[in-house]
Amino acid sequence: MKVRFDTLDKKPKLFDVLIVFAITLAAVVILSATWGKRYTLVSALIVDAFLLYAIARLSVAFIGQLRYNPYSYNTIYYSGFALFLITVLIANVVLTVGMIKSPELYSNGAYLIHTLLGSARNYMLLSAPFILVFSIALCVSNISLIRHERFRFVNVLGIILAFLLIAGEVLLFTYDMYASGSQKEVMLHDLFVNLFAAVYLYFECMIIGAIIANIIVVKYEPDKDKDFLIILGCGLRKDGTPTPLLRGRCDRALAFYEKQKAETGKELFFVTSGGQGPGEANSESLAMKNYLLEKGIPEERVIEEDKSTDTLENMKFSKAKILERGENAKIVYATTNYHVFRSGLLARRVKMRAQGMGAKTKWYFWPNAAVREFVGLLTAHRLKQALILGGIIVFYVGLTLVAYLTVF
Repeated sequence: MKVRFDTLDKKPKLFDVLIVFAITLAAVVILSATWGKRYTLVSALIVDAFLLYAIARLSVAFIGQLRYNPYSYNTIYYSGFALFLITVLIANVVLTVGMIKSPELYSNGAYLIHTLLGSARNYMLLSAPFILVFSIALCVSNISLIRHERFRFVNVLGIILAFLLIAGEVLLFTYDMYASGSQKEVMLHDLFVNLFAAVYLYFECMIIGAIIANIIVVKYEPDKDKDFLIILGCGLRKDGTPTPLLRGRCDRALAFYEKQKAETGKELFFVTSGGQGPGEANSESLAMKNYLLEKGIPEERVIEEDKSTDTLENMKFSKAKILERGENAKIVYATTNYHVFRSGLLARRVKMRAQGMGAKTKWYFWPNAAVREFVGLLTAHRLKQALILGGIIVFYVGLTLVAYLTVF
């Protein structure tokens, strides 16, 4: 069954998961500290129950978020961390089964605490094949991009990200093998390892979540009931005509226009959005308008927005143009596939509800462009990201201290 965007008025909440998590953590620490076999198994079962609950709630919240607002950081977090919790559940279930089969081998809470502490490292290990394939693909696409479009710093972002991902995996699992000395030295070693793994975990979940979110919004086909279609600009040729990338966006918009007209008979207005950049012969808006007119679109169906200089201004100024013609309009926008999610996020930031659709681009271009989009996502909502990353760090560092001061 297709999940339809923008059909839910209430934002999904997960406060109950935080409350249940706090209760679960307190119960595990208290019961594990008793060193009783029976309590150790009970603690493991409690953690299993919580993980099942959290995964179910994240899954439901993910669907709800798509229905409420798919262009949100929550879409990334819910999908990325649900996958992480699945790996934690698998490891904990294996431990629980071992406790049931051989209770004499698990006589205290150290095993459970160790399993929880190793969850970030386990996630890195299990996802290592994906990271390797993903990194190789980034490098191959970047090399092809450089061959086609010359060397520039922005054209090696994929290689840089691939290097950081692989280096992180190698550093953690190489360094983690060596832990000797006094209890304090071992504890400091584990603190570093768990802190590093927690930070890596966050960014890996962000990457995977962003990939999932963008695939979903790109594959989504908006309903054919729209009043306005915004085309986002992206640079021109020296003669002031659209680049192949911009023509692709215009062609994607034209295909939607023709399909809506054929299916429902409803015509829409195009909003060509993009100002005149340095060295450009004319505005991106005018270039797109001329292209649409050449394709047979009536001039009265094209609205120019020629002041914007970035995607946020595209959305802000296009919204103003649309509001001049009335309220409660149904809006869709056309951009390139790698740009759909972040464009939608910026549209919601200016309080405009719009659904996106992506034009295809060359295979070697979009992976590096997607990395730039990911960097753009990381630079926004820094407070929210800092709170989540900080919470993860506090959890792993705190659990390490609890393990050494109370359990081991």
